[in-house]
Amino acid sequence: MRRRIKSLQLRLITELAALFLVASCLAIGGLIYSASLTAGSLADRELGLRAEDLIERIVLDPTGKPRLELPTELRQAYDLAPQQSVFAILDKDGKLVAASTAEFGAMAGRWPQAGPEPSFFRLNDFGASGRDYAGVSMRLDSAAGPVSVLVAEVSGGDQLIHSILREFVFDIAWYVPLFMTFALLLAAYSVRRSLRPLRTASARASDIGPGSISIRLPEADVPSEARPLVLAVNRALDRLEQGFSIQRRFTANAAHELRTPLTIITARLDTLEGNGQLSALREEVARMNRLVEQLLCVARLDSVALDVSAEVDLHEIAEEVVGSMAHLALPTGRTIALTGADYPIVVRGNAAAITDALRNLVENALVHTAPGTEVIVEVGDKSTLSVLDSGPGIHVDDRQRIFDRFWRGKGVRTHGAGLGLAIVMEIAKAHGASISVSDRSPSGARFDLRFRQA
Repeated sequence: MRRRIKSLQLRLITELAALFLVASCLAIGGLIYSASLTAGSLADRELGLRAEDLIERIVLDPTGKPRLELPTELRQAYDLAPQQSVFAILDKDGKLVAASTAEFGAMAGRWPQAGPEPSFFRLNDFGASGRDYAGVSMRLDSAAGPVSVLVAEVSGGDQLIHSILREFVFDIAWYVPLFMTFALLLAAYSVRRSLRPLRTASARASDIGPGSISIRLPEADVPSEARPLVLAVNRALDRLEQGFSIQRRFTANAAHELRTPLTIITARLDTLEGNGQLSALREEVARMNRLVEQLLCVARLDSVALDVSAEVDLHEIAEEVVGSMAHLALPTGRTIALTGADYPIVVRGNAAAITDALRNLVENALVHTAPGTEVIVEVGDKSTLSVLDSGPGIHVDDRQRIFDRFWRGKGVRTHGAGLGLAIVMEIAKAHGASISVSDRSPSGARFDLRFRQA
């Protein structure tokens, strides 16, 4: 099966190059053919001019008969090359008036009278040397009345004309590849320029994502052939954006509506005394409260652009998170420690959002670290917040997917909804920060959240 060129630009340039090549070959062939015809026409014209020149030399003698009187120079030219060019002149009655050679004169006398139109003929193996001749027979008016003139030239005598024309053709042919190359470059530039709006639309399309779904493909200067496609894509993006907006509003409204009854349930459970089942119920309600908070956080990140222009102290945020979450770690036999820089590390960002990101990382670490171990929050002097645990770690193949929403991995049994790390990734993107995952020795995982320095 023949492979087709996938690039539209390369395909157009290739087809244009093939078209230019065929057109150039046809042009060169036509030029050579025309030159050959021109050479033959010039040779025929030369014979006709020679016949007319001979007619002008015919005069009437005292007896009233036509006679040829050649100038000395012309007579000498015919005498020096008697076999190169031959002629014969016949009067209106077909009688020989003059001939360059007796043999040609005798042959011309046996031929029919010339007509009003020039008649071309060929002589093969003529004369003592047995050469081929090309000639013309014409009937012209002279001082002695109408006469027939036959002029012949040795075949190949027009080689000079052919040589001149051949040289001219080859000189011109050298310009054809240059012209074709220039035309091809101009065509390539024109094709590339014409496809520029499509490349712009392609670059704009690559920027479209869940967080930038309001972007549309540019419609200005788009070729008419591609305009329906661009319009269709933009209409599809409009429908997708509308669907996203409906989904986000639903998520935010549902989370907001659930927040109040869960708060009431939590307050009433705190006033009740009961057995272990009531404690388990309190834990489930606490998880539901956390899930609602995460859903509200996701809805805010999707709908409102974060203001990340304020100065934020990463050390202060780390202290606040570690202090507020210590009570969650102690009942499960785990501890939280703060290490690293003990001085302000200032970056530009949103303090509440960074706090949420760090809290989600710590919660994730507390879930996966082994009982009796410690979760470490480290503040780096290069604007870095790191969270280290002693859990099973994260497989290399899963390190990109753990930041997807609602992804919890195969065989992983946790009470979370898979939103914590997705929230961390969205907050990192909003701050122009990066987050990476690596192994911790001897076991566990390390999350590094790197911000740009203020």
